[in-house]
Amino acid sequence: GQELRSVMNTSNPRSKIGLFDLEVNCLTKILFVALVVVSLVMVSLQHFAGRWYLQIIRFLLLFSNIIPISLRVNLDMGKIVYSWMIRRDSKIPGTVVRSSTIPEQLGRISYLLTDKTGTLTQNEMVFKRVHLGTMAYGFDSIDEVQSHIFSIYTQQSQEPPALKAPNLATKVRKTLSSRVHEAVKAIALCHNVTPVYESNGVTDQAEAEKHYEDSCRVYQAASPDEVALVQWTESVGLTLVGRDQASVQLRTPGGHILNYTILQIFPFTYESKRMGIIVRDESTGEITFYMKGADVVMAGIVQYNDWLEEECGNMAREGLRVLVVAKKSLSEEQYQDFEARYVQAKLSVHDRSLKVATVIESLEMEMELLCLTGVEDQLQVDVRPTLETLKNAGIKVWMLTGDKLETATCTAKNAHLVTRSQDIHIFRLVTNRGEAHLELNAFRRKHDCALVISGDSLEVCLKYYEYEFMELACQCPAVICCRCAPTQKAQIVRLLKERTGKLTCAVGDGGNDVSMIQEADCGVGVEGKEGKQASLAADFSITQFKHLGRLLMVHGRNSYKRSAALSQFVIHRSLCISTMQAVFSSVFYFASVPLYQGFLIIGYSTLYTMFPVFSLVLDKDVKAVVAMLYPELYKDLLKGRPLSYKTFLIWVLISIYQGSIIMYGALLLFESEFVHIVAISFTSLILTELLMVALTIQTWHWFMIVAELLSLSCYIASLVFLHEFIDVYFITTLSFLWKVTVITLVSCLPLYVLKYLRRRFSPPSYSKLTS
Repeated sequence: GQELRSVMNTSNPRSKIGLFDLEVNCLTKILFVALVVVSLVMVSLQHFAGRWYLQIIRFLLLFSNIIPISLRVNLDMGKIVYSWMIRRDSKIPGTVVRSSTIPEQLGRISYLLTDKTGTLTQNEMVFKRVHLGTMAYGFDSIDEVQSHIFSIYTQQSQEPPALKAPNLATKVRKTLSSRVHEAVKAIALCHNVTPVYESNGVTDQAEAEKHYEDSCRVYQAASPDEVALVQWTESVGLTLVGRDQASVQLRTPGGHILNYTILQIFPFTYESKRMGIIVRDESTGEITFYMKGADVVMAGIVQYNDWLEEECGNMAREGLRVLVVAKKSLSEEQYQDFEARYVQAKLSVHDRSLKVATVIESLEMEMELLCLTGVEDQLQVDVRPTLETLKNAGIKVWMLTGDKLETATCTAKNAHLVTRSQDIHIFRLVTNRGEAHLELNAFRRKHDCALVISGDSLEVCLKYYEYEFMELACQCPAVICCRCAPTQKAQIVRLLKERTGKLTCAVGDGGNDVSMIQEADCGVGVEGKEGKQASLAADFSITQFKHLGRLLMVHGRNSYKRSAALSQFVIHRSLCISTMQAVFSSVFYFASVPLYQGFLIIGYSTLYTMFPVFSLVLDKDVKAVVAMLYPELYKDLLKGRPLSYKTFLIWVLISIYQGSIIMYGALLLFESEFVHIVAISFTSLILTELLMVALTIQTWHWFMIVAELLSLSCYIASLVFLHEFIDVYFITTLSFLWKVTVITLVSCLPLYVLKYLRRRFSPPSYSKLTS
């Protein structure tokens, strides 16, 4: 229900509107103001004579083309094309576009926030080491551990039953073999792994489950860490062969089955960072409470020792995920007392969770430390070059993870998120405002160094010094936040957006990343071993982290540049014809008379010019290989230069120039009838639009050629049916042809010369690579 921990950790998804769409909306508002102003100017030049308010309405209708109504349709169709291109890209197989409204966002990302486990790493855990305090056993020491396990069970099978039961009142110094056995047994019992038996084509499934066939057994668990640990216990001789809600079965090296009854289970949570289980050995009746968890919480639960913190740090610095395993033997009276209090707490109406936690904590005291386990999560393929590409593109990468500080730092170094020569400032643990102030001042004196901070310190800093912390963190080349809760990840994304105003992209693979993904301007989910919750909640879904580079550098960049060109041409198309209408009305004493009527005005924005203008969604300034090889090209887009007030003003001036040239040229060169003005000006307008598209295209596609020829053919063919507006005989004369040619060249040629001179003397970065 709604009170599930996963649901409560997930924020409500918001409807994302791209920054590009907001910018286009701003330009549309400016055009609307221009429409009103032009209409008022026209009426004012008539000195508001007569029924001037009706004249304002007529001019508003005449100049309504200033508002590019077709712009939204063109952009939405373009987004569909971009999504289709991303899905069919063979270089990033399995990529899914779940939100086709924000592909342009991918081209302007300034901050990338990524999870670690399953996103940068493979989430395929490999058992590396178990540490008993005085001895450590790696994967290459399996034979030694096997001999200890074998000797224990051989010794037990030879002892009389009376000697097998342990005496809880007597504490004797354990032999090394018994310590190894206790550690392995704890790892084999304290987990949420279930062995599943499948038919292999030879053995029947029910038969395999009955006889615990090794070849048919598959381990299933909520976490790959658990499976790695259970597989290791199997390799050393103690095999998990059965488990249900009430019992666990283990098989010894000699083939004997050990039965344990599950009395209580305390599942792992992100808040508690530990899990526990209470079991009863059916052969001896002994009740044992096993627990494993993160060192930060287990340090206060286990009995005092002098090696836990040091060895946890050593293993974490090697990039291992460390778990602390402990146990506590319970008498029958102790357990019955605990169970009574536990059941009573669960029946409470008020503060049930708090009372249950209090009862469990009463048991979590003075536990015997058994061992430390270390599993390694290897980096995904090509993570290093992908992060290098993103950093060269001007994108700052932040890693937000639930792992401990040393493990996160080691992974960051291995992934080259932090270079070997780069200084790292480890933000020490702070608990109050004064400590946070001192640590922030110490950090302020550091320059060009990566920041590593824990979730607890982060919470204190954001509580008292939110602005100061974010200002300093944004100056860092990389930030690593460890021991982060899901809500903290979303909070960091939200603060980055508010404080910097830059676009953020969040990447994750698990349910604990959903809030972060939904909060970011652009969410990317990685399909991993933790299910598809993040993938389904994201705007884009990829199968590997390395695909992110191409998604941003190629598809994001192309989508943004194409949409910018498309919107500018649609606005230019609307302003051009509106300028011609303004010139026409001005020449004829500001009369509110339409220049074009009927199908001419409809066909201009649809049949005659739509396909060539829309074909710009297939244009590209550089090849995909070049975009990946030179990620610095991506930096040009971060300032929003392809679509800005400057480029908008340039296109407004181009539209006014071309509209004026076409209209004045037609008025100067027409012979005697009004239809000649219409024929000359409208034909010149269509040719100018087609020629401007052709001059703008940088990489020709067959669809562009077809669109240009098809639009021109449709216009020529339709002239036969437009005798009401155009003199068919006049358009076949040489006089018409040379007039249209001259007007079209005068409107386009100077712009082409200016464009050539700019590319010659002040070329943009992409043209340097393509020349």
